[in-house]
Amino acid sequence: MKRTEIDYWIATMLESHSNVSDLNITVGKSLQVESAGILVPVEVEPPVKELTPFQTETFALNLIGKNQRLLKDLVEKGSCDLSYALSDKARFRVNVFTQKGYFTTVLRKLETTVPSIESMKFPEAFGMMAAELNGLVLFTGATGTGKTTSLAALLNRVNQERAVHVVTLEDPIEYVHAQRKATFNQRELGNDFETFAGGMRAALRQAPKVILVGEMRDRETMEIALTAAETGHLVLSTLHTIDAGQTMNRIISMFDQEEQAQIRNRLVDTIRWVVSQRLMPRVGGGRIPAMEILRTSLRVKDLILNGETEDKTYYSILSQGAALHMRTFDQHILDIYEQGLITEETAIIYCSQRAELKRGIDRIKSERGESTTNLTSLSMEEQEDDRFASGYG
Repeated sequence: MKRTEIDYWIATMLESHSNVSDLNITVGKSLQVESAGILVPVEVEPPVKELTPFQTETFALNLIGKNQRLLKDLVEKGSCDLSYALSDKARFRVNVFTQKGYFTTVLRKLETTVPSIESMKFPEAFGMMAAELNGLVLFTGATGTGKTTSLAALLNRVNQERAVHVVTLEDPIEYVHAQRKATFNQRELGNDFETFAGGMRAALRQAPKVILVGEMRDRETMEIALTAAETGHLVLSTLHTIDAGQTMNRIISMFDQEEQAQIRNRLVDTIRWVVSQRLMPRVGGGRIPAMEILRTSLRVKDLILNGETEDKTYYSILSQGAALHMRTFDQHILDIYEQGLITEETAIIYCSQRAELKRGIDRIKSERGESTTNLTSLSMEEQEDDRFASGYG
């Protein structure tokens, strides 16, 4: 198979059905696309009724090219991630993996339009984040909760309003930013740099004002990011943590015990915002994000330095921080529920403190004249307000 034949397959698959979201290349099956949530076959010339192992392997290796890091990941880990562009028609996030000794490739079509704060109906706080001159802005949540989209919207605002140099370090590049007011250099792991830590070190020599790091995967990357934030850069990145409090603890735990007091002091000086995200099923189909937003303040700095106590928690500060554009997951989930965009069951599943959320739902129901929950019937576990710990997204 030649590269032109592979591009022909991809183009034909894209045009075969409406609402194509994924392209699937699997041994023993025809070419398939996912349209409206269902896999459907695609006809090409010459016909491909069942893909052979040679065809799927050739397809995968042509997309990977000569990228040794990706080939190593495929051999050692059984899968690898990359991006692929079909000229100027479409871009894809690609996963190649092995199954029963064969290669399978799944291409997820990416949006070609960079999201904006306005189009996504993100809160006013996002505009304030994009205007920060330095410091650390973190987006957290499980895989697939929309962190990349949120960061793209932030960078879009920067691009519209600030004449600055932006360097991004991504794995892979998902949204391609046009050269507008800002100057963008988007670099991809494996093709343009070997590790996030190495890419960060190089970025400090490339005179950016804004640096996007796809993920804070290790202590070394976090250390360099803190240094960048301390030296006048705005650093945007992600962590796989579930809320603001766990984010602080995760960062501190990356470092040895004897270093943690110093790291707490550095975080006090560098953290600007932490946004945690959960994607919930929307009434009528689709998904809708719930966002917890923390903004640095004197009370937040005290918690970073001294840790949480029974009387002083990140949750309590967030719940009382509306004047500073802060909010808890539960406050936002209640807002979304009140608008009729999610069900009561969804609200309860995705909340942080179940008993408190149920009280909020009962208040809304009472205002609507609906029957309310008997709080005394809640289990002891629910009444203890255990923090949301797992199982979302």
